[in-house]
Amino acid sequence: SLCEQSELQCWRRKPPPHIFNHTNFQHKIKQYKHMRKAILAILLAAPAMMAQAQTAGGGISADMLKNIKAAQPQNTTAMRNALANTSIAQLATVANNPMNTDRYFSNKVESKGITDQQSSGRCWLFTGLNVMRAKMIKKYNLGSFQFSQSYCFFYDQLEKSNLFLQAVIDNASKPMSDKTVEWLFKNPLSDGGTFCGVQDVVMKYGLVPAEVMPESYAANNTSRMSQLIALKLREYGLKLRDMAAKGSKKDALKKEKMLATVYHMLAICLGEPPTEFTWTRKDANGKPLETKKFTPLSFYQTYIGADLKNNYLMFMNDPSRPYHKTYTIDLDRHSYDGAQWTYLNLPMEEIKAMAAASIKDSTMMYMSCDVNKFINPKTGVESLQNYDYGSLFNTTFPMNKADRIRTFASASSHAMTLMAVDIAADGKFNKWMVENSWGATSGYQGHLIMTDEWFDEYM
Repeated sequence: SLCEQSELQCWRRKPPPHIFNHTNFQHKIKQYKHMRKAILAILLAAPAMMAQAQTAGGGISADMLKNIKAAQPQNTTAMRNALANTSIAQLATVANNPMNTDRYFSNKVESKGITDQQSSGRCWLFTGLNVMRAKMIKKYNLGSFQFSQSYCFFYDQLEKSNLFLQAVIDNASKPMSDKTVEWLFKNPLSDGGTFCGVQDVVMKYGLVPAEVMPESYAANNTSRMSQLIALKLREYGLKLRDMAAKGSKKDALKKEKMLATVYHMLAICLGEPPTEFTWTRKDANGKPLETKKFTPLSFYQTYIGADLKNNYLMFMNDPSRPYHKTYTIDLDRHSYDGAQWTYLNLPMEEIKAMAAASIKDSTMMYMSCDVNKFINPKTGVESLQNYDYGSLFNTTFPMNKADRIRTFASASSHAMTLMAVDIAADGKFNKWMVENSWGATSGYQGHLIMTDEWFDEYM
């Protein structure tokens, strides 16, 4: 090696004092080379020895376990004692992160009132409705105002039930082991969703104010209701497959009766949606301005009126796939005749430029992200500098965004309403803020603040 050659040259220029003649010098050189080769051979053999320590079938043998234990860092007693009574996140928290106290934003869309989805997966619905209510509040100078989430959720669950039953009919000729059929029965119903659901439900069924169809316990705690309806749907799915196997042509009539039972279960839990109602519009000071009778669709057309299906697009940043291409996910929609989850994959720089332009135009945006990564729930700040897990565990976590997506280590998990950005004098984005739906006491006054670095990695 270069190192070996350099050391020998050094010896030749100035032999050590104990070398008295040329013969002894050459002998020492041979000894040195032999020693270096022996050490190199041991080093090269070490990985092979480690590999041979495992069992023939690839399991952990006693020798391998011994080697693993020998490789452990020393002096970890204090760390072990600390983790015995402290959470990993608390011990890894970086002290004095300046982002935890920085609340300034150069551009912000004002909102009135924080919503609370409570123990439900309806973030997608709250987010979509929050975007629309902000526009309505500003346009009509309203005080605190909300659309009924329960009204939209009722029809979302009914539409998803129909989607499942009709998909079972469409795939009835395939065996239960077929991957599509298997997926259907694993996922007959969900309270989660995407902006597709907002588009489909609102455009088809309209909107009503929150007081016309208020939240119920089952709306705020969806799990048991969803479990029972899903159980019923699985039962119905098997019956529809059995009918198809016997050549029955009455599946549409049977499906209608099945949906009537689902409707009844939803009405018991959430209340039956109104077909018409009377509503009084009041200004920000509570002064009544006008009272009118509406249907849910006429209310939507009067106060919102936007074409959600044709005038809105979804963008995604997925560096594991080529940019500037459109992707769609089969059966990932809210209604059988609705839109699939379809998005245009773009670099973050292009998405952030559009987001900033929307906020400057006083228009909030629907956004989703991997919300629980590096979040400080006490301050409501999402920053890569919040936690130092590497120092805690004496290792590194170097995977980039593309690798995390490919290996399912990261994915969109929560939707929120993007409503503020802080832009430096040189045009650089510093941080972003979203209106969340976890209640007014969560995070920073019901909001979450994201550093631009975090935004790049987890939006």
